[in-house]
Amino acid sequence: WARGLMGGSTGGWESLAVQVLYPDLYNSAFAACPDPITFTSYTSFDIYSASNAYYYDSDFKITERPGERDFYSGTTWSATVAADSFGIPKGQTAATVREMNRHELVMGTSSRSCGQWDIWEAVFGPVGPDGYPARMYDKLNGQINKTVAEYWRENFDLQHIMERDWATLGPKLQGKLHIFVGADDTFFLTNAVMDMEDYLTSTTEPASDAEVVVGTHKGRGFAHCFRGYEYDADGQPLPNSLTRLMYLQAFVPKMADHFASTAPEGSDVTSWRY
Repeated sequence: WARGLMGGSTGGWESLAVQVLYPDLYNSAFAACPDPITFTSYTSFDIYSASNAYYYDSDFKITERPGERDFYSGTTWSATVAADSFGIPKGQTAATVREMNRHELVMGTSSRSCGQWDIWEAVFGPVGPDGYPARMYDKLNGQINKTVAEYWRENFDLQHIMERDWATLGPKLQGKLHIFVGADDTFFLTNAVMDMEDYLTSTTEPASDAEVVVGTHKGRGFAHCFRGYEYDADGQPLPNSLTRLMYLQAFVPKMADHFASTAPEGSDVTSWRY
């Protein structure tokens, strides 16, 4: 009852996944800007309905899918953007899904590049006949392997798992789920969180009480990796470059309150709070 999870980006996905897959072992998950938590929005494409990871389905034109936008606006220092600013998220494509995957293929075949897309295949996919992770899509042309996509769905699509098992899983997740993402996440991780939010708000028996926050500031979306709002002395929201340094300060007190309110009768809920 006193175990909690928190993390950002891949750590955000891990936090939510462990809570969903092992709901009895943990009592809260704070997931910031998580890697794709449902593959209906695997960054910028749906692995189930799309035929190709690199290009939009069309009979008349070839349009590449975006893979990264605006670089890391608001999270790292550069010569033109101060580290404590919100950056300028304009939605400009920094790289396409094809470009990012071709780069990985140059760095290492058989999912050995150590790049993000190869890492996801290694985590979500089955072992292929060659002993390496089975490709969910052809690294050269982007064609999606629907058999591998179905394996991903049944084993690691967190929204699908919730939908499939909600009757037994839903009650165990009440009060435990907290998900945050910027409205302009650099790697389009916003999309999967919005899909998840749509699902969670539709649930019944029980109706989910999950907290889902999509971050904006003066009409502009926060980039990667938004972890929830934090305010300065004047009540103004702080940028990612500062809030990303304060995960413990933001989440541990909330975890402690939840632990204390859900502790088994007779548990010590005072000696460790100071």
